[in-house]
Amino acid sequence: MHEKLLMTPGPTMVPERVLKAMAKQPVHHRTPDFGEIFKSMNRKLQEVFETKNYVLTFPASGTGGMEAAVANVFKPGDKVLAVSIGVFGDRFAQIAKRFGVDVDILSYQWGYAASPDDVAQRLKSSKYKGLLITHNETSTGVINDIEAICKRVREADKDVLIVVDAVSSAGGVPVRVDANDIDVMVTASQKALMAPPGLAFVTVSERAWKAMESDGVSYYWDFKAAKKGLQKAIPDTPYTPAISLIVAQNEALSMILEEGLENVFLRHQNIAHATRAALVSLGFELFPQESISSPLITAVKAPQGFDVARFLALVDQRGVVLTGGQKHLKGQIFRIGHMGYINKDFLMRAFEAIEGAMVDMGYGVEKGASIKVLNEILN
Repeated sequence: MHEKLLMTPGPTMVPERVLKAMAKQPVHHRTPDFGEIFKSMNRKLQEVFETKNYVLTFPASGTGGMEAAVANVFKPGDKVLAVSIGVFGDRFAQIAKRFGVDVDILSYQWGYAASPDDVAQRLKSSKYKGLLITHNETSTGVINDIEAICKRVREADKDVLIVVDAVSSAGGVPVRVDANDIDVMVTASQKALMAPPGLAFVTVSERAWKAMESDGVSYYWDFKAAKKGLQKAIPDTPYTPAISLIVAQNEALSMILEEGLENVFLRHQNIAHATRAALVSLGFELFPQESISSPLITAVKAPQGFDVARFLALVDQRGVVLTGGQKHLKGQIFRIGHMGYINKDFLMRAFEAIEGAMVDMGYGVEKGASIKVLNEILN
C-alpha cells in the first residue's frame, strides 16, 4: 500500500533521504556539532536564495515568518502598500494591520497577476515605507513577475522596503534576492524546499537592517537576536531551535544543489507544462491564463455541475491528495500542487487517480488519455 501522495500547495512530499537524515537522535543546540549543521544549512540557503544577506531561521510556518517581518521592519503608523492577488496577499495586509501599520491595499481580481506599472504608480502617489507582495499565490495558481515588479518599484522609489512573501516559490522558481534588490524575503521549509513543515526563513538586506533603528515589538521573533547568533564563530539560534527539522532541511538543500538550481527550475516548468496538457486532454480548463500560471501549482476550473468535494474525496480514496478552492473559489476550482520533490512517477500516479475519480463520477474519459500526454511530454 502506497503512502498518500501529497499533490497539494504544501506540505509537499519529503524525499526518503531527508526522512532518514531527520530520524536520528537530535544533537544539542549549544554544541559545535549543531553549529556545523546550522552553518552548512545557512550557506546552502544563501546559495538557493541567491543572496549574500543573512538568512534568519525561526521555528514557524511561513505565516510566522511574515509576522516576524512586519514586527521587526515596521512600527505602528508606518505606511505600507500591500499588493494582493489572493488569500496570501490579503493575509500579509491583515498581519500588518494587527501591528498598527497603516496599510493601503492594491487588490486584483483573483486569477490575475499584479501589474508592475500599477504598483509603481501607486508608490509614486504617496510616501510609503514598505511594499508587501506575494510572489506565488497558491490560492489562485498565479505567479507575479517579481523581477519586473522589483525593477519598476526601484525606479519609482529607491528607498522603499520591498518585502516579498516567497513562501511557496523560493527553491522552485527564481527569486534572486540580491539581483532583484529585495529587502526582506520570507519562505518556509514545507513547499519547494522539500522538507517537513516547521521552519521559516527570512533574508534581510542592509537597507532593511538600517531601517530597524530601535528594537521591534517582538521578543521571540527578534531579527537582531537571530543575526547575533549567526555572527558567532559557532553559529546558533537565540532559543532552542527545531533541531531535527534543521537537519532535514540541510539534507534537502544538498539535494537541490546537487541537482543544480537551474535544473530544479526547469524540472518545475516541465512538470507544470505536462500537468496542464494532461488536464486539457481530460476536458478541463485552467483557472488563470497560461502566461501568469505558476510553475508550482495548477488551478483548474470546475466544469458546470462538477462536484469538486466529491471529486477530491474520490481522488483521496485512491491515495492522492489534491485541494479545492479557498474563500469564494470553494467549489469553483481545484488545485494540483507540483512543487518540491516532484517527479514523473508522482504525476502518473496522480493522474491515474484523477481519471479513476472522473469515471466514478460518470464522466466518459478515455482510460490512459492523460497518461499518454504525460509520457509524450516528459519522455
